[in-house]
Amino acid sequence: MVPNEETVWYFWVPHKQFRLMAIGMEKKGKNARRVEAGDGREPADPRAGVRDRIMDATFAVLMDHGYARASTLEIATRAKVSKRELYVLFGDKRGVLVAMIARRAARMHKPLVLPPAADRQALARTLTDFGTTLLAEVCHPTVTALFRVAIGEAERSPEMARILDENGRGAHRSALVKFFGQVVRTGLIGDADPEIAAGQFLSLLFGDMLLRLIMRASDPPTPHDCARRAHTATAALLRLYPATSSA
Repeated sequence: MVPNEETVWYFWVPHKQFRLMAIGMEKKGKNARRVEAGDGREPADPRAGVRDRIMDATFAVLMDHGYARASTLEIATRAKVSKRELYVLFGDKRGVLVAMIARRAARMHKPLVLPPAADRQALARTLTDFGTTLLAEVCHPTVTALFRVAIGEAERSPEMARILDENGRGAHRSALVKFFGQVVRTGLIGDADPEIAAGQFLSLLFGDMLLRLIMRASDPPTPHDCARRAHTATAALLRLYPATSSA
């Protein structure tokens, strides 16, 4: 079939660097040209599966040996990759741990975006969604297991505890402080100190739940429990900080 004057056609072929390219012909009027273009989507990262295997293997090694005794050789062996590939992707075991925490932290922060229609109801929904997600992620057995390892290693190797604090608790607290700073400027929670408001919200949200989980004195909260606690914490915080008269 010969393309007509307005034909635009493509076919997909493998391209170097693990992506597909559209190769075809555009013909309009008297001019025709061969074109190559991506499919408009981000190509899947072929290393994502390898990264996941390394992170899963790191978690298993940490559970078996602790942070100080975890070796990159054993991690690479369990992940079925070379040490060189581990170093290329993460640098060292510290890099793997940071990536593990950052992956969860990213899921915690997603709901923390104030909707365009900024009012007290929208603020309450945003905080409740954030609190629900944060509780579910932080209280996940994988995370509490990492906390236990970090506590057990604190005297011999405090680095793991610092990594957890900076990239986990510190990261979501910083996101919350920044969020409250934006909200204060809108007048939705009055004249609040963002640092204090963030600390109060997190205290209302968690109470002693995380300590009890780490000590195995209670079971992880259900999704319903997380939503209920987040709703209660949000309502309490908003009672502490009424909106300014202009909001």
